[in-house]
Amino acid sequence: MSDPLSQVIELLRPRAVFAKGISGAGRWAVRYTAFGQPAFCAMIEGQCRLAVDGEAPLVLEADDFVLLPATPAFTMSSLDPAPLVVLDPRQAAVTPEVRYGRRDGPADVRQFGGYFAFGSPDAALLVSLLPRMIHIRGVPRLAQLVGLLGEEAEREDPGRSLILGRLVDVLLVEALRAVPGEAAAPGLLHGLADPRVAAALRRIHGDPEQSWTVADLARDAGMSRSAFFERFARTVGVRPMEYLLAWRMAVAKDLLRTGRMALDDVARRIGYGSQSTFSTAFSRHVGVPPGRFMRSARDQAEIQH
Repeated sequence: MSDPLSQVIELLRPRAVFAKGISGAGRWAVRYTAFGQPAFCAMIEGQCRLAVDGEAPLVLEADDFVLLPATPAFTMSSLDPAPLVVLDPRQAAVTPEVRYGRRDGPADVRQFGGYFAFGSPDAALLVSLLPRMIHIRGVPRLAQLVGLLGEEAEREDPGRSLILGRLVDVLLVEALRAVPGEAAAPGLLHGLADPRVAAALRRIHGDPEQSWTVADLARDAGMSRSAFFERFARTVGVRPMEYLLAWRMAVAKDLLRTGRMALDDVARRIGYGSQSTFSTAFSRHVGVPPGRFMRSARDQAEIQH
């Protein structure tokens, strides 16, 4: 059976992990400007306050885990108020260990945090399907995974990149499936928590070549067309055909980047009867024709290597 969540993570291509120990003592407060890359934090000891822009503030404690798929600006502080220090995450990221507040003596708060990058140029589209902030309490294995990431990130052994990539994949899946789907904001997790909408999502992901209509998907979900349309849009955040188009184009771009498939084969793989129809739809959605997109992706890959 198709697994939409795994497919989205696979297309995101997480890579390039950076992780570090973070501690705090006494009174402290730091404000990080927006970063844009996915960041994570696992609390090891103590408590601190986290306020992510656009989200309700919360108190983090031992075994808590936070994932920010696109990391907007946020403030982290001791429970007691303190003067705010503004930091640029790109500059702060180069230090191997971070200490907030009092420099000497034992720490009141210990955590392990870091960030990684999504290799897919379509990351913004796919990340929009995920919750803005993921906060999970009482799942120690997430902290263990973050610890393993940190240990591997500090090593220079053969196979390091492969292991880091696999660990990030596992971390993302564990974090996302630990979120109560019904409580999630409109998006992929909320849609997968609804059995009827999930059935449609699995059909879309499992067979993008099929000429799906709203009526087809509603029939598979056991609902009327109008009821299904409203329910899908409410839980996923976009209309069914918009989601289908976005997923088809994400798959098409992934296929085009490899450069191993002819344009008419790519067109058929995602449900278009002809190369010309596919080219028109792709150009409208992406802004460039598929052939040019494929050449540009090939040139970029050659520059990187």
